[in-house]
Amino acid sequence: MKFSEQWLRQWVAPELDAAGIAHRLTMAGLEVDAVEPIAPAFNNVVVGVIESAEQHPDADKLRVCQVNDGTDIWQIVCGAPNAAAGLKVAVARIGAVLPGDFKIKKAKLRGVESKGMLCGASELGLEDEPSPGIMELPADAPLGVDLREWLKLDGSIIDIDITPNRGDCFSMRGIARDLAAVLQREVTAPQCTPCDVTSTRVFPTKVALPEQCPRLLTRVVDNVDVSRPTPWWMQEQLRCSGVRSIDLVVDITNYVMLELGQPLHGYDLERLEDFLEVRAAQQGETLHTLDGNEQQLKEGTLLIADAKGPLGIAGVMGGEHSGVSADTRHVLLEAAFFTPLALAGTARRYGLHTDASQRFERGVDYQLQHAAIERATQLLIELGGGSAGPLSEVVNDDTLPAAASIDFKASEVERLLGVQLPTNYIPDVLTRLGFSLSEEGAERWKVQIPSWRFDVSQPADLVEEIARVYGYTELPSREPRISVAPCATQEAQLGAAALQQELVSRGYQEAITYSFVAPELQQQVLPHKQAPQLSNPLSVEMSVMRAGLWPGLIKAQLHNLNRQQTRVRLFELGLTFEGDRAEHVEQIERIGGLVCGSRLPEGWNANRDGVDFFDLKGDVEALLALGHADAEWRFEPAEHPALHPGQSARIVRVSGGEEQLAGWLGALHPALRSQLGIKVDTFVFELDVAPLCQGQLPHFKHLSRYPEVRRDLALVVDEQQPVAELLEQVRNSAGEWLTDVHLFDVYQGKGVAEGHKSVALGLTWQHPSRTLNDSEIEQWVADAVDGAAQRFGATLRG
Repeated sequence: MKFSEQWLRQWVAPELDAAGIAHRLTMAGLEVDAVEPIAPAFNNVVVGVIESAEQHPDADKLRVCQVNDGTDIWQIVCGAPNAAAGLKVAVARIGAVLPGDFKIKKAKLRGVESKGMLCGASELGLEDEPSPGIMELPADAPLGVDLREWLKLDGSIIDIDITPNRGDCFSMRGIARDLAAVLQREVTAPQCTPCDVTSTRVFPTKVALPEQCPRLLTRVVDNVDVSRPTPWWMQEQLRCSGVRSIDLVVDITNYVMLELGQPLHGYDLERLEDFLEVRAAQQGETLHTLDGNEQQLKEGTLLIADAKGPLGIAGVMGGEHSGVSADTRHVLLEAAFFTPLALAGTARRYGLHTDASQRFERGVDYQLQHAAIERATQLLIELGGGSAGPLSEVVNDDTLPAAASIDFKASEVERLLGVQLPTNYIPDVLTRLGFSLSEEGAERWKVQIPSWRFDVSQPADLVEEIARVYGYTELPSREPRISVAPCATQEAQLGAAALQQELVSRGYQEAITYSFVAPELQQQVLPHKQAPQLSNPLSVEMSVMRAGLWPGLIKAQLHNLNRQQTRVRLFELGLTFEGDRAEHVEQIERIGGLVCGSRLPEGWNANRDGVDFFDLKGDVEALLALGHADAEWRFEPAEHPALHPGQSARIVRVSGGEEQLAGWLGALHPALRSQLGIKVDTFVFELDVAPLCQGQLPHFKHLSRYPEVRRDLALVVDEQQPVAELLEQVRNSAGEWLTDVHLFDVYQGKGVAEGHKSVALGLTWQHPSRTLNDSEIEQWVADAVDGAAQRFGATLRG
């Protein structure tokens, strides 16, 4: 929100300079981004009048003007197409210095002497774009007066970064109210009384969606002279606020919006058909907006329309054909209250960011419409003539925001701020900010929330209001007093930090990616999953919620590979989202990882073997082992659309006789790598965090004093046989005192039939209270071999 220092001083009279005002506003929570001069430095420029303008004898585009600057008449050669006799202009005298240290001297242009310069707005630094001609000042501009003094260009422009909760401060009224409360001054608001109704003309209005537009207010103003120029004082206030002057009607609506905070719109009444209506857009409707673009309206968008079709996107921008033009005689003023939720994201969805949308999205005072339309009518009649008709209002009290109140105690201030304020100070501050109070007992009040403060809903909000007026720098600094007691933790429950630490210790680096990804990438990686689309995404590349962690990790991998980082080991812990619509989304916390490149970091004593499936499987097994429930986890060969069919497995937890799919592990599919432009073998995993964190309590077991007995078996099985199933069978059939069985060799070649493999297993038995004898061991070995033979057709290798 930009505004001139002088305009603010019309509302509040602080005994501070611009820097002091900026400081007090910032300390009150309205952060000032910049304080800039209204106009760059220039001098010796006065108001003059062109007495005559004749064609230059030797130049078609130059004119020789006789200019009266209030002291004498000077001959000035000018190339502006609008230079004409009788025009009041800005005259730079001989010796004047314009912005950019441009000095005005006597000169000859094509042989004709010129003593001065007629200035355009851009040459004085009042406009950024080059001026098409010289400045045309109003006829009542006093001759010979210094231009800086007459236009009040020696002040400052203050630019405030308004936070989303303070929509009321997108107006001079809101800013003045806060500054007056801080400085304990009175607010001098412009006088605005209901205008005299001299016409009976009304235009029919209706609202099809009262829950989104609880109030619509209109008024017909007949016989307006739109050709009259906007007064300079209003043009200057608009310019200082970053708003371009267009015509009298548009300038008045913009001025009232900046002054009071209520966006308004002025329609050419003769262009409207039958009625004005607030409704939802229908499929296939289009609208030519005021910026010159054609918008394909999305079904459900809130519109202002008449019987012919859309007139504007409600609360954002009007259409071209309904606006005021030079031929307009009858104006329909419109002021509405749209609920913030009704317009949330609409401006961004259409790529339109307007002053109106800024205010409506944050919340406009729902009781402001009458005052705003009366103020606009007053200015329109005063500056453009005309006669006002009665107000026409469509209002739905059931959907208008209800007046709210908060029970508030003085003790809340001391509890939250650590300072005891005088009891009468609290109601004084709140009253100055626009709150109404009624006493409910000793140091207790019922506080009525004003209609412009959507962000105040609890006692803590009122304490914050008091704190910012009292002054944050005045609050005492104290060390907090807390009692620290250890929290009870469940030993069997792992924390997410343990998972992260384990992966970091194994050489991974944690990545934090966005929770929304490109729909094309998600479709390539996770085509079998659904995730909700965002209604107002930051960009097309971030328009769907992620259904898994792999899309974000793959994008991070590509970023690293494109920067010559050939060895990548990344993991991420975060939420994933599954469901077709936002209201039916299941949020699942998962941990995922991605590896590619060499197995070991580059070094003189390290081999250059690439990472493979089993390297990643080992990392995953280390995660599973953290819960001391290794026996409950199982890797099963399975196919996943993103993974290589021969190098993929699903990870299952078997607990209490029930199987739970916990995640996936494997190599990225070669076709997917080709589509994504990944030239190196890449391996990924993803696990649900909930089953991963459910561990088992460790139990102490007495160490046996008796010796272990080990036997090695080489079993020949089909080469497609998963070893995990073989190990499970051996554990189940090799006796109750089997303490360990593990794979230590796999062989294919001479001595093993084609299509088979030799699997070497080490079996260890130990009894807690005696030494095992050979006959027991032999029987258990035989049982293990027989079980494997019956289930898998295994044979002992000769």
